[in-house]
Amino acid sequence: MNILALDTATEVFSAALSTNDGTWYSEIDAGRRHSELLMECVSGLYRLASLVPEDLNLISCMKGPGSFTGLRIGFSTAKGMAMALGIPLVSIPTLDCMAYSLSMWPGLILPLIDAKKSCFFAALYRGSSRLTDYLDITPENLLIEIENVRLSAEEPIILTGPAADLYFSCFPQYSAIKNILKSSESKRGRAWELLEITKSTTIEERTALNSGPIYLRKSDAELSKI
Repeated sequence: MNILALDTATEVFSAALSTNDGTWYSEIDAGRRHSELLMECVSGLYRLASLVPEDLNLISCMKGPGSFTGLRIGFSTAKGMAMALGIPLVSIPTLDCMAYSLSMWPGLILPLIDAKKSCFFAALYRGSSRLTDYLDITPENLLIEIENVRLSAEEPIILTGPAADLYFSCFPQYSAIKNILKSSESKRGRAWELLEITKSTTIEERTALNSGPIYLRKSDAELSKI
């Protein structure tokens, strides 16, 4: 099966293409240039894999949370390709993808995205299980969530995602919090993880083409109209 995975949820754009012959991956620190770079990157993966778009069997994208603009670009591109090619679409929550590669960690996993306005998009995981809702939360309230699910004061916590450094900087003022570490691969694209999770989805888990991303909050433009 030929599967294309697109991660446009954060500033680091990534794409992965899996075929029976192997997997091709591309990652770019794109800033706000996702719309400019996305199709050029996808075309490059097709060339590397010796495929044409009509060879695709499935496409996946990030469901959110994340960048409002990035999610819209990724979702609209994936839906357009799925409709044009007559293939299924799968969308996977961004925080699930960020936690995926750390599922063997012996403690709590905390992926983090800067939600601005002194808040974070976050969720807590242990192994492959998500323990909380997808959160739009202040640093102080996130500490309460951590204490609510932590098995003991000694259970290690690993931070990952593009806002791991930002949240880690909050901890010196909370001396009671121990065993906090940062992943060495926090700020990177997650198209590979998106691809791996997509491979394990069922027909029932495929995304309706009239659905959209998880935003968790309204955009600044929408709020300004209220």
